[in-house]
Amino acid sequence: MDAHKITISKTAHFFTLGTPGTHIKQIWIVCHGYAQLADDFLKEFISLDDGTRLVIAPEGMNHFYQRGFDGPVVANWMTRRHREDEISDYALFLQTLYNQFTAQCAPDVRVVLLGFSQGTATICRWMLRHQPHFHDLLLWAGLPPEDLDYAAHKEYLGSKNLYLLYGSHDPFLTPDRINMVDEIEQKNNIDFGARTFEGGHEIPQTTLADFIKKMN
Repeated sequence: MDAHKITISKTAHFFTLGTPGTHIKQIWIVCHGYAQLADDFLKEFISLDDGTRLVIAPEGMNHFYQRGFDGPVVANWMTRRHREDEISDYALFLQTLYNQFTAQCAPDVRVVLLGFSQGTATICRWMLRHQPHFHDLLLWAGLPPEDLDYAAHKEYLGSKNLYLLYGSHDPFLTPDRINMVDEIEQKNNIDFGARTFEGGHEIPQTTLADFIKKMN
């Protein structure tokens, strides 16, 4: 049995809050987690829609029924099967979105990259693969992938603001998993600025608002 592959065009979907233009001060690209949809995830960021921000929520290109063979349809970014091809595809998707919308805004627009849960790995892999210009990286309720060589990109990451935010009662981020962050930071001489909030696997609006105040 021989395995083969071909590259084809594929339709990808995304949702936005705000209208691109020179009036936009911040562009947020936000990647949802496993078994979510982009339009539902974007509702977490309605408070950012104040006329000065553009929020872009791309949707993972893999869809499946959440409960077996019927019911709600949800998405994910990748699985173990054909892993490298899926990473390449979604990284190109995100870079295409980035190019399209930054070109419509002022050159000095502030770019914020946010990944939630599985979306943290998605954001990180795209970021290091294509190296888009950005200002802030926020990993929310998820960890940076341990197989990436952050040290090799020290100059690129050195001028960026890096944050890792997670709930004190997040069932997915056990102490062992959090310890992995320390290992990644020590190995790569990098600081993700980990901090916690009171809560679980979620984006509390008060925590988001507090983060924006500190970011500004």
